[in-house]
Amino acid sequence: MDTDHNKGQETFKITGDWEQQSRQLKEQFFQLKDSDLFFDKGKENELLERIGNKLSKNREEVIKILNDTQLL
Repeated sequence: MDTDHNKGQETFKITGDWEQQSRQLKEQFFQLKDSDLFFDKGKENELLERIGNKLSKNREEVIKILNDTQLL
């Protein structure tokens, strides 16, 4: 049986100016602090988890929020 453990979990990559995006996120979500938005390239999953925990959102919701911010 072929199973995909990541089924339903899309790969997420930060694109664009993260400093600008993180400022927008802090304006939109007052509970987010610099430490929540600290990002090391290649560690997107850690970032998604921190933001999700702080906002009480699941991975897909956080990805949508970040994607919407990247489009601004």
